[in-house]
Amino acid sequence: MARIKRLAAWVWKILSTPAATLSLAFLTLGGFVGGVVFWGAFNTALELTNTEQFCTGCHEMRANVYEEMTRTVHFSNRSGVRASCPDCHVPHEWTDKIARKMQASKEVWGKIFGTINTRQKFLDERLRLAQHEWHRLKANDSLECRNCHSSVAMDLSKQTQRAADIHTRYLLSGKATCIDCHKGIAHELPNMQGVDPGWHMPDELEGDVLPSANAVDELRKVMAKAHSSEEKSLP
Repeated sequence: MARIKRLAAWVWKILSTPAATLSLAFLTLGGFVGGVVFWGAFNTALELTNTEQFCTGCHEMRANVYEEMTRTVHFSNRSGVRASCPDCHVPHEWTDKIARKMQASKEVWGKIFGTINTRQKFLDERLRLAQHEWHRLKANDSLECRNCHSSVAMDLSKQTQRAADIHTRYLLSGKATCIDCHKGIAHELPNMQGVDPGWHMPDELEGDVLPSANAVDELRKVMAKAHSSEEKSLP
């Protein structure tokens, strides 16, 4: 017990020893308080830049991609759950969020120098901008998609047979990630000529119709087989 008291007395002596005009204890306390204030201000500013109001504050966003999103299921749906800009373009984890913010700082140049300040300029650059975002999401395994969507929580029995088969074959196996197939889910697509669709028809289904999502496909298939049989029976 005496040893602990001597250690505590020694620590207090070190902290209370004057450093120039202020004690080390005061400087330590001041540094701690200053750090808390700085962290609070930094985090507040960070969250302000992580709102839909901030994202749509420039003309390019408001008149282009945001307007397009208002016509999709991510904006209005039967459940009433709305995805905002940061939900799809900013990770939730703090370290990933900071890295994304650093990347996004480069995009400010488009606003400053007016490279996409009109609808036509935006459309001219759309494919390049879209490919940049697709590549980013491909590299992080569609991290922002997984802010809301989890493959573990998917109930494949409630999906169409076609969607369930593709998710099982490609998503759950890790052969593909969300952005490979869902490129136009929230915004209009650019000219997709020459762009890989992300998934390909399995060899065993090549030339055949995928497991149907509706009765019309089945009817067409049955009629096609019937016509083929009639042609073969003709002399």
